[in-house]
Amino acid sequence: MPGDSPNALEQGQTRAERIVGRILGLSEDELADEYARLLSVLCGRHRDVEKVFLQRYENARELLRGGFSASGARAKLIGAYFSEEYAYQSAALFNPSIVRHPDQSGCPPGALRFILSLRAIGEGHLSSIAFRTGTWQPGRDIVLDAASPLAATPLIEYPQNDDGAVRLHCEDSHNLSETVLFPILERQRGGIEDLRLTSLELEDGSTLFAGTYTAVGGRGIAQELLTTRNFIDFKMHRLEGPIAASKGMALFPRLIEGRYAMLGRHDNENIWLLLSENLHHWDGGIRIVNPQWTWEFTQLGNCGSPIETADGWLVFTHGVGAMREYCIGACLLDRSDPSHVIARTRRPLLRPSPEERYGYVPNVVYSCGALLSGNDILLPYGVADSFTAFSTLTVDALLAAMD
Repeated sequence: MPGDSPNALEQGQTRAERIVGRILGLSEDELADEYARLLSVLCGRHRDVEKVFLQRYENARELLRGGFSASGARAKLIGAYFSEEYAYQSAALFNPSIVRHPDQSGCPPGALRFILSLRAIGEGHLSSIAFRTGTWQPGRDIVLDAASPLAATPLIEYPQNDDGAVRLHCEDSHNLSETVLFPILERQRGGIEDLRLTSLELEDGSTLFAGTYTAVGGRGIAQELLTTRNFIDFKMHRLEGPIAASKGMALFPRLIEGRYAMLGRHDNENIWLLLSENLHHWDGGIRIVNPQWTWEFTQLGNCGSPIETADGWLVFTHGVGAMREYCIGACLLDRSDPSHVIARTRRPLLRPSPEERYGYVPNVVYSCGALLSGNDILLPYGVADSFTAFSTLTVDALLAAMD
């Protein structure tokens, strides 16, 4: 909604009211010409653009307390004046997490379909959550599905019950690459960053896709939780407790001794193990991994949810060294007692190559999750806060690299 300068009121009207008044004053011919021109520009770039215009018209009526009425093309044109295009990934698309796609039908033998979540940055350094899909055949190819040139706006349902969750409905997306989750709340006004998705097995045996992300607000940062069962309907939950005001929390994919488990870094330096009976409330914790090698002297953090293997929980980590260089390593936690660190990498598994040192933020490789298939691991990672690349390795090779 266009704002007003302190001295801009004319006859008690706001700027928005004056805009509406000008549109209401158009002749039928002027209206038809302008609306036809607008549609000719936008219809090839957006699906259901007239539906969006009508939604924005209703939003404007609500904000202006119903002080006007219009219908047909005039109502849609009013909505268009309170809309704008936004290139949500114009600056960067990076920091991926990855989960097994819930629909594996039609997948070639030995291959695995996956879903990537990505941090997308657009105008004004505003971060959103985007998605891509693809197929991985261990030992062979990684094939990304073609991304749609269109993006769909979710239908937002604000909290109306005790769980306090914001619900996002994305039925208008024809495929997952059209789904973009924007910051929509005041506490997210600076963006939503670095979703760490995992497939969470609940006590009743059902599966919930869940992941923490960082909400950047005007008063600081906080961890929130995104959940979905079908990647069409999502819930955004606020996390509670003293540890929630931090970055980089990552859920374990199952309960441990009847409690939810999480990795965190609420002291901005070390990796902590957190346990809770309530998925939405976190406090306490045990420090389990601290900086030990030069490439992690500044700080350590996780690179996504732990991966369960017969040998223990594999955790990819990021370390920050000299010149704020971000590298990726790993550690192995005990399966039954993840507070016990069995082994860790002395040297980075990945560090910025000469080709990867230049970008939006130089000297950074970073991931928010990896995927296991048999003995093979697929690790997508962000490069220089600009784009996303992939690396593959085996569990055996990873364990052999640890001390």
